[in-house]
Amino acid sequence: MTNKIIPFLLLILFISCTFPETTVVFRTDFSAKEKEILDMSRKVIEDCYFTSFVSIDTKGQPRVRVMEPFAPEADFTIWMATNPKSRKVNQIKANPKTSLHYFDKSKMSYVSLMGNAYIINDSVIKAKKWKKGWERFYPNQTDGYMLIKFVPNTLELINIPKGFTGDSITWKPHQVLLRKPKNP
Repeated sequence: MTNKIIPFLLLILFISCTFPETTVVFRTDFSAKEKEILDMSRKVIEDCYFTSFVSIDTKGQPRVRVMEPFAPEADFTIWMATNPKSRKVNQIKANPKTSLHYFDKSKMSYVSLMGNAYIINDSVIKAKKWKKGWERFYPNQTDGYMLIKFVPNTLELINIPKGFTGDSITWKPHQVLLRKPKNP
């Protein structure tokens, strides 16, 4: 029996280390206020065409660039495309801790998401996530195009017109923990 259990346990350990996003799960126990914050946040994200994507370089310096993301999935996972030779690919591989920031000036609202990014080079997923018009940026869909899967753990919101202005003293925005450890 032990001979059968050990390979299984090694496989589980391998999966946990290879795919660290599997060690946390999206919460479903949100309070009414948290649900309201999530709904407002989704609206801000969907109204913003672009996002600022922040990764960390090898010297610990945050690097910011504007990205054209897909709409968020139900669990706020956000997909983006990139050139495999871009700096952000190696930065993500070295340190997956990343952030996205959406700002809507006209509505004086913003959403920041903090989490982890993963480089995805699966041809089936890449085909599903292809946008018409990207041919000029990615003429070689096979080798010149990769995906970034951003999995946020924390969400922050400021929405001034809706009265979500953050803490009056510290200016800390409204925050929602999106994911928790699978088996804490």
